[in-house]
Amino acid sequence: MPAAMASIRYVRAKELLEAKLGDELVALDVEGGHCFGFNAVAADIWQLLDRPIAFDALHHALTGQYEVDADECRAELRSCLADLEAQGLVRIVSGDG
Repeated sequence: MPAAMASIRYVRAKELLEAKLGDELVALDVEGGHCFGFNAVAADIWQLLDRPIAFDALHHALTGQYEVDADECRAELRSCLADLEAQGLVRIVSGDG
């Protein structure tokens, strides 16, 4: 991973009303009128994004919790973060956020 990515941190862009349904999470954006469903892994990622967190720290947390190949986890995490960012749910911050 390029050194520049090490300083990039991700954080929730907005607060959502949340409800756990088993391992999954349902979240409602009251202002935007959108409802989001998170599977168990995405729900864990969402919980970790409650404060600015580096990509490597997210990756480390997930590979510690799930039996997954490190490279596969990295690719899936990038995809998930890109999806969350495209939906306006996550923003990128630098340094301490």
